[in-house]
Amino acid sequence: MSSKSRRPGFSIQSKLLVMLLGVSIGSSLVVGLVGYYSGSDSLKQAAYDRVTETRESRAREITNFFTTTENSLVVYTRGTTAINAVKAFTAGYDELQAQPAAAADTSAVTALYTNTFAPQLAQRTGNAADPAAFIPSDPAEIYLQSHYTDPGLDGTKALAVDTAGDTSAWSAANAQYQDYFREIIQRFGYEDALLMDNDGHVVYSATKNVDLGTNLTSGPYKGTSLATGYEAALNSNEVDYVGITDFERYQPSLGAPVAWIMSPVGENGVTSGVMALQVPIAAINTIMTSDQGWADDGMGQTGETYLAGPDQLMRSVSRELVENPEQYQKDAVAAGTPPDVAARAVQVKGSILIQPVHTVAVQNALAGQTGIITTRGYLGGEDIVAYAPLDIPGLQWVIISRIDTTEAFAPVNDFTRNLILSIVALILIVSLLSLVLAQVFARPVRRLVTAVRQVAAGDLAVEVPQGSRDEFGDLGNAFNDMSRSLRIKQSLIEEQTNENEKLLGTLMPATVAKRYKEGEETITDVHQDVSVLFADLIGYDDFAADLGAEKELSLLNSIVASFDEAAVRMGVETVRTLREGYLASCGLVVPRVDNVRRMVDFSLEIRAIIERFNAQHETALSVRIGIDAGTVSSGLVGRSNLAYDMWGDAVNLANQVQRVSGAAGIFVSQTVRDFMHDAVTFVEAGSIETAGGTQTVWKIQ
Repeated sequence: MSSKSRRPGFSIQSKLLVMLLGVSIGSSLVVGLVGYYSGSDSLKQAAYDRVTETRESRAREITNFFTTTENSLVVYTRGTTAINAVKAFTAGYDELQAQPAAAADTSAVTALYTNTFAPQLAQRTGNAADPAAFIPSDPAEIYLQSHYTDPGLDGTKALAVDTAGDTSAWSAANAQYQDYFREIIQRFGYEDALLMDNDGHVVYSATKNVDLGTNLTSGPYKGTSLATGYEAALNSNEVDYVGITDFERYQPSLGAPVAWIMSPVGENGVTSGVMALQVPIAAINTIMTSDQGWADDGMGQTGETYLAGPDQLMRSVSRELVENPEQYQKDAVAAGTPPDVAARAVQVKGSILIQPVHTVAVQNALAGQTGIITTRGYLGGEDIVAYAPLDIPGLQWVIISRIDTTEAFAPVNDFTRNLILSIVALILIVSLLSLVLAQVFARPVRRLVTAVRQVAAGDLAVEVPQGSRDEFGDLGNAFNDMSRSLRIKQSLIEEQTNENEKLLGTLMPATVAKRYKEGEETITDVHQDVSVLFADLIGYDDFAADLGAEKELSLLNSIVASFDEAAVRMGVETVRTLREGYLASCGLVVPRVDNVRRMVDFSLEIRAIIERFNAQHETALSVRIGIDAGTVSSGLVGRSNLAYDMWGDAVNLANQVQRVSGAAGIFVSQTVRDFMHDAVTFVEAGSIETAGGTQTVWKIQ
């Protein structure tokens, strides 16, 4: 219809198109919005539940850890071993205290504090340390540190010592009880075990640190949590009392964070002293990090669970500090942590009492609240944070589980993106479908004209729909008959062309076939660094003598097919397959730096194929293989009867080496032997004369 005869206004096609698009787009948007709010809420709730579940799980584990430690300590302190040990060490300590300190012992202890302890303490804490403030004056303390404290302050070495070899009563007690306390420390991972008498003297230390022999009520460490915890335990008047101290920087441990759990030692209501165990930081970190298995614990790549104290400092290690210290330092400083604090955490590889966590979640938990919020984390990112106070007597700790919102809400973002893409795709599909439906009533002739033009352009697969039963339908049927006839003829031509190309592909490589089809008549190439294999099948004629021609050829083809399959699998090219020989190359069509190794592996596979054939058919066939590597030429030979062949010194030498002895086996040239070195076992099999002189032939065992 021309534009002059068309009536003004919208056509039926346009109205139908607008109506279909309006309904489909409107319904898609409504369904999409409902799905978005429902799906995103569910995915967000799943992220909140995962973080909350992790918090609850870690809270149970850390609470159980301290409960188990408390119960174990009560068992120790009520046992006769600990009771007798306190009495023995106290008696030994009193004996040493009653004797004047030897000048040599005093000199050794002074040197220990001046040359080792004070410098190391200053280095670790960053503050100057006056050795005079720590050098002991009590004879017993001087004696014990002189004889038992490791000069390098290595507690592990001191832990292994049972006696200093002297005759003191204290050394006799140490020889008797050191193994007991050493077993406790090593089995359960405690850092140290201390025994204090009723006067505040540290009468025993498993690691013989510089707090051995000190007095907690009057010595340099009287203000420490160890001293306050000792007094609380001593004055508790309960044999089953257990006290836990929070982490503090403990000078005898060179300023490292130390926490204690202690209980009075005694029997029948009489207290003989106090036993203290140094809480293992490693055990706490193992629990809070799931043994560094955050991802396996459902916390992804950014999630973690940590502890914090009332000072809003960490009581366990930061995940990012463990996994990526450099990134941790950058993120912590960017989030407001002082640079020297972040650098110190990286230096000591720990964040306990170092990393501040002044976050809303920590403050809420310290106020006794339990909940989950989205807030800024201590590393500056936006986090989902589940928080709660811990119910551990003596400790005002809180537990925090967090994960970066970008990772936690990644499923929500993916869902939103997929939903939008789905809606857009649906709208596009419906738009196209609406357009097609609208055109059904208006363009049958145009469709037929388009189809005719497509056929004229070479697209013989086109057909017009046979929907209507009028003249247009008859015309469409006639057109379809013509199109099918042309398509059948074209299919026959293409089928014959494909058969010709397949046959050509079996005679020569694809690159050579392409050049031949493009009109080249003389095709030859020189190839460097090519491995050549020539194989003779020995004994097949005798085996096939009693077989019919068809059976003989079938079995031979099965052997050759196995060779060809192995060649394809190992990157080897089959060049020529004849009854009297099998010629293959590696590096001819596709250059390979390991062509020699591949060819040797291929030869071993050929031998294995023959062995399997023998086992299957109860035959005694064998194969004689020759391998060489070097420069070869390849190309098309003949005019009317084309053949792709390969020639050159490497081909000739491969043929020569396999005939050196006439026996079966895999024979290689000196070139192959030099390349393989000792990768396989070679034995000398003879020699051959070449243009370059005499060359040794080797046989693979």
